[in-house]
Amino acid sequence: MKPIWIVDDDQSIRFVLEKALLREHLPTRSFSNPRDVLSALATAADDEGPQILVSDIRMPGGSGLDLLEKVKAKHPGLPVIIMTAFSDLDSAVSAFQGGAFEYLPKPFDLPKAVELIRRAVEESQREEVSEERMAESPEMLGQAPAMQDVFRAIGRLSQSNVTVMITGESGSGKELVARALHKHSPRADGPFVAINTAAIPKDLLESELFGHERGAFTGAQTMRRGRFEQADGGTLFLDEIGDMPFELQTRLLRVLSDGHFYRVGGHSAVKSNVRVIAATHQDLEQRVKDGVFREDLFHRLNVIRLRLPALRERKEDVSMLTRHFLQQSAKQLGVEPKRISDLALAWLEGFGFPGNVRQLENICHWLTVMAPAQVIERKDLPPEVSLGRSESGEPLVAKPVLTAAPEAQLKDVPLDPHTHVPAAAHESEDLSHVLARAAAAHGPLEGWEAELETEAVALLGSGQPEVWDTLTRRFESRLILAALANTKGRRIEAAHKLGIGRNTITRKIQELGLE
Repeated sequence: MKPIWIVDDDQSIRFVLEKALLREHLPTRSFSNPRDVLSALATAADDEGPQILVSDIRMPGGSGLDLLEKVKAKHPGLPVIIMTAFSDLDSAVSAFQGGAFEYLPKPFDLPKAVELIRRAVEESQREEVSEERMAESPEMLGQAPAMQDVFRAIGRLSQSNVTVMITGESGSGKELVARALHKHSPRADGPFVAINTAAIPKDLLESELFGHERGAFTGAQTMRRGRFEQADGGTLFLDEIGDMPFELQTRLLRVLSDGHFYRVGGHSAVKSNVRVIAATHQDLEQRVKDGVFREDLFHRLNVIRLRLPALRERKEDVSMLTRHFLQQSAKQLGVEPKRISDLALAWLEGFGFPGNVRQLENICHWLTVMAPAQVIERKDLPPEVSLGRSESGEPLVAKPVLTAAPEAQLKDVPLDPHTHVPAAAHESEDLSHVLARAAAAHGPLEGWEAELETEAVALLGSGQPEVWDTLTRRFESRLILAALANTKGRRIEAAHKLGIGRNTITRKIQELGLE
C-alpha cells in the first residue's frame, strides 16, 4: 500500500499522526514544508506516491492551500485532507472549493482523525477500481445479467445491417444502445442521425424525415435534405416510433420496403441507403390492436428486438453508474469529482428510479452542484430519494393520499374554524380523509409543499421524536446551501438574497453543521 504523506511544520503533530497511523498498519511519510512535498512528488514513481496527503494550512515557506492547488493540477484524483485551526474555518471553505477531500480542525481528536484518514484511504482505493472499470468500458456501463445480455446482442449484431427495435422505459438509455449498434457495425464510418418522432410537431415531421423542395409550402425558401438523406450510408435512429402519426407510417413503410422516398413537394424519387434502428417505451403490439400503429410496419421494424432493462432491474449497476456520472458532471462543470459514502450509495441503490438512468444522471449532476463537501453523505441526497424512508433506508408505512376526497366523504365532518382540520378526529380514522379535508379547505398541494406534507406525515406515523426540529433543520440547510451555491459561497451576498442578516446566516451555518 502506498504511504500517507503528512505535511506540518509542527514536529509533535507529525509524530502523533505517524504513531497513530502505524498502529493501524498505515505507512506514512512526513514533510515539514510544501516545497519538499512538491519535490518528492516530481521524482516519485507511480507506486511510490502518496495514497493520501494530509497538510496543514499555515506553514513557513508555503501555504497548504497553495500546495493543494499545485497537487490537484498534477494529481487530480489524490485525496487531500487539510488541517486547520478553528480560526481558519473560512480557509476550509476555500479548501473545499480547491478540491480538498475533507478538513481536520485543530486541536483534533486523534481517533476521529485516524477514522477520517481511513475513510479517505477506502475512498481512494474504491475510486482507483472504479476508474479502471470505466477505462475498460467507457461506452456503456453495466454488470447486471440483463445488461450483459444486451452487450452480447450488440456483439452478435456487430457485422449485420438488420433493422433493430429497442424497447424499454423512458430514460433507460435506448439511444446509447443505438449508438453502440452503429459504432460496432459495418456502417461505423457513416453518419449516425437521431430523431425523436414524439418531439416534433405532426405538420413538420414529414419534412424533417424526408426533406422538402423549394416552394413546397409557405416558408420553404430553399431545398432541404431530410434525416433519411443526412443518414445516407449510416444509421437513422427513430426514437419513440410508437408516437409517429398514422399517415406517416405508410411513407416510412415504403422507404423500408424499397429504399426510395420523395421529398415534400418533390416529383423525383430519392434513393436511400440507411440502416434503421427504432425505439419505443410503448407496447407496440397493443397499439397495433388499438388501430393506431400499422401491423405491417411493426413487423418490418421488429426484425430483431432488444429489451433494455429498467434501472430498478439492475440495481447492482447503480454504484458504477453513480461514480461515472459524478466524474462526468465534475468534468462538465470544471470542478473536482465528488465521492459518495457507502450509506448514501446504499440509499441510492434502494431507490426505485422511475426516471431510470436519466434520473440517476440528473441526481449526480445535482449532487455535484449542491452537496456541501467532497464526500456525499446520506443527508446530502435530494428529497425525492430520501422522502418517506427511515434512517435505515426502509420505506415508511404511512403514505398519505393527497388527492381530494369526494364531497360525500367531506360533508357532515366538523372542521376547526381556525385550522380547517377535523376538530376531533378519531385515532383510527383513515389518514387520507384527514388530508383530503385539509386539501378541500386550502386547495390541493403541489410540488415541494406536497412532498413536505408527505415527509411530515411519514415521520409522524413512524413515531420519530422532534419532527418539527428535524424538518426545520433540513429545510433551513437546503435553503442556505442553495443560496451559497447561487452566490458561489459568498455568505454576505447569500444572506442578502435570503433576506436575513449576516450574523444570522453565520450562526445558522454553524448550528446546522454546514461548515
